[in-house]
Amino acid sequence: QVQLDESGGGLVQAGGSLRLSCAASGRTFSSYAMGWFRQAPGQEREFVAAINRSGHTYYTDSVKGRFTISRDNAKNTVYLQMNSLKPEDTAVYYCAARSGATYTWNPNDYDYWGQGTQVTVSS
Repeated sequence: QVQLDESGGGLVQAGGSLRLSCAASGRTFSSYAMGWFRQAPGQEREFVAAINRSGHTYYTDSVKGRFTISRDNAKNTVYLQMNSLKPEDTAVYYCAARSGATYTWNPNDYDYWGQGTQVTVSS
């Protein structure tokens, strides 16, 4: 069992930055692939970024060059650094953990989810 706790969301102006953190419980964090997803009102949950156990990363096209996912296995934490934020980035952001070595964009492939943190970007 893994519990995930996101933090770092808030209100920021367009062009600004935020760093989201996701702290995981348990001693097997390093064995999980981790992902960030987001969900805007009235929209489906969508993939943002993922990182596998080896540190390889994968991003959706709309955030490439602006967002960076990273992990610190010693701290059981995954991060999402978000730069050059746009109003369309406004959503609740969720982190998720997937047992196994590979990452995936499909939310149904993830086993554990955090409660989410709100990110609001004003124009």
